[in-house]
Amino acid sequence: MKKQLLFIISTVLLTVSFSNAQLKVWDFGNNLGGFWPTSTGIGNAEMVVDGLGLFPIATNTNFGAVNANVAAFSDGYSATQRFQLNGGGGGVLGNLLPIQRYLYFTVDGACTVTVWFKTGSNGTSRSVLCTNGTTLLGSGTANNGTNGDLVIFTATVSAADAAVGKIYIYGDTASSNLYKVEVAGANITTPLLSSDNFSADVVNVFANGKQVSVSNIKSDSKIEVFNMLGALVKSFNTSSDMNFDVETSGFYIVNVTSKEGKKSTKVSIK
Repeated sequence: MKKQLLFIISTVLLTVSFSNAQLKVWDFGNNLGGFWPTSTGIGNAEMVVDGLGLFPIATNTNFGAVNANVAAFSDGYSATQRFQLNGGGGGVLGNLLPIQRYLYFTVDGACTVTVWFKTGSNGTSRSVLCTNGTTLLGSGTANNGTNGDLVIFTATVSAADAAVGKIYIYGDTASSNLYKVEVAGANITTPLLSSDNFSADVVNVFANGKQVSVSNIKSDSKIEVFNMLGALVKSFNTSSDMNFDVETSGFYIVNVTSKEGKKSTKVSIK
């Protein structure tokens, strides 16, 4: 009887444990959620997509290209696409704060981060790092780009690491391809991009159906609309409030720039 009771209690506790666990998956390899369409890169603009920050390089636009590539990992995960870093993050293993071509996110507590990747070129040893900007949390090294050297590594993020701010994922000095990133044990809290120098009462941007409204404009302003691939869709110059339509459904970034500052807002067009 006691054994049965202990078994029941253990089962209940295990069920509660699983129900309370947090798991966030960014699956580039299978376009999970429809956020990662085939493209030639995100362009020059930093963006946040599904809670994941993407920071490109200013001198080219091919960071974040997602294109066809078949891979089968040792744990059974398989992919038909890859996310290309298209170069290193601007440092080596000793440089723990990337300056370009990196992914980032913030979390609300301790967690584990798992990364599936391979190199971007056969016969070259390359590493992918996970850091908080000051501490190496985990890394993996692949020696070639064949299916025999697909790498899975796990990084441990403590509560203190999470409190520092951003968690970064990037290549050391050369190109690698990412297939999937998972965060287990914490909630993703990455904020949408917005200006530090726009006060709260300056410029409101919101979408209703296919129409985007920009209000409370106080001076000559430039409005730019980017799709989630970083391509410029629309551009306006205005000194007054305005409405405009975006015909294709999806998520967009609306940038408003004026002498008061710059604001970036993510909108959903339906």
